[in-house]
Amino acid sequence: MTDKDEVASLLVTGGAGFIGSNFVRYLARVNPQAKVVVLDKMTYAANPHNLDGLSRKPIVIRGDICDSSLVEQIVEQHHINGIIHFAAESHNDNSIRDAAPFIHTNIYGTYVLLEAARRHDLRFHHVSTDEVFGDTSVGDVTRFDESSPYRPSSPYSATKAASDHLVRAWWRTYGTRVTITNSSNNYGPFQHVEKFIPRQITNILTGHRPKLYGQGEDVRDWLSVEDDCRAIWNVYRRGRLGQTYLVGADNRLSNLAVVQMILAMMNRPLDEVEFVRDRPGADRRYAIDASKIRRELGWKPLQADFAKSLEATIEWYKRHESWWMPAKQTTELRYRQEGH
Repeated sequence: MTDKDEVASLLVTGGAGFIGSNFVRYLARVNPQAKVVVLDKMTYAANPHNLDGLSRKPIVIRGDICDSSLVEQIVEQHHINGIIHFAAESHNDNSIRDAAPFIHTNIYGTYVLLEAARRHDLRFHHVSTDEVFGDTSVGDVTRFDESSPYRPSSPYSATKAASDHLVRAWWRTYGTRVTITNSSNNYGPFQHVEKFIPRQITNILTGHRPKLYGQGEDVRDWLSVEDDCRAIWNVYRRGRLGQTYLVGADNRLSNLAVVQMILAMMNRPLDEVEFVRDRPGADRRYAIDASKIRRELGWKPLQADFAKSLEATIEWYKRHESWWMPAKQTTELRYRQEGH
C-alpha cells in the first residue's frame, strides 16, 4: 500500500449499514483527505442518516453491487483505486426464510466487484464473518484460526464462505490484490434492532422482556465495531496480499450472560427474560484466535472491556430512540410471526 493509494479514492460498499457506516466515520477521523464513495442498495438494514454529522461527507450512491455497469461507471468516474467490501445480506433468520437474496448479493455481488478490481487493478478488501467456520460445542476450548476448515451452518454463512473462496480464487488465478478479514460478532452504534444486543436493549426500553433463543447457552465472541474498523483499515493498508486475518477480542460469553448484563445495567431483574424457540441449525459456540493480526500488524482491541463498551452501547440506544424506533415495530412483528 503506497501513500498515494491510502489518500486517494475508496469505494465502500454497504457504507450506510452498521459496520460500513462505522468504518466511514472511522476513516473520516484517521484519513480525512481520502475521497470516499459509498455504494449502498439502501435495504431495510441501511440508513443514510448513519452518515450524518460528518465534516466531510462521502459521496453516497444508491445502487446494487450486482449491477456491473453501475460499478464500472463508479470506478471510472470517481477514479477509484480501492474497494472495501461490506455490502451483504447478513441476518441469519432472514436467510433461513429466503436464501435467494443472500445468494444473489453475497456471492454474485462479490463476483461483480472482484471483476471490477481485476480489470482496473484495484486493491480489494473483503469483510467477512467467523460464521464461515461453523461452531464448536459449548464448553469446548478450541478457537478458530486462519487454517480452520469452513463448515458453515446457515444459508447466510454458506454464502459468506462462498464469497471468501471467490476472493481467494481471484488472488490465485488473476493476481488481484486482495485481503480478507473474518470478524467475530460486532456490537455498537447504528446496529439494526433485529440483531441480538440492540434487540434486547430496545425491548427493555419499550417495556418488553428480552428474548433468548433456546436456553441462552450459546456462546458468542464479542468485538466492538470500532475495534473491527481499526482492524479492517490496518489490513487494508498493511496486510499481506492474498492473506486472511481473523479479528476477535476474546470476549466469549453466553447469550444469557449478555442479557443479564444488559438487565443489570438497565436496573431490571435478572430473571426478566423470555425464552423462545431456537432457530434451525443454530451455532452453539464461536471463538476466534486473533494472534495473527496481533503479531503481524500490531493490532489489538482498544475496547476489550466488554462491560464498559456494552454500557456505552446501551447509552447510545437510549439517546437515539428516533433512529431505531421506526424499525422496531416491524422487526418485532416479524419475530412474533416466526415464534421468536
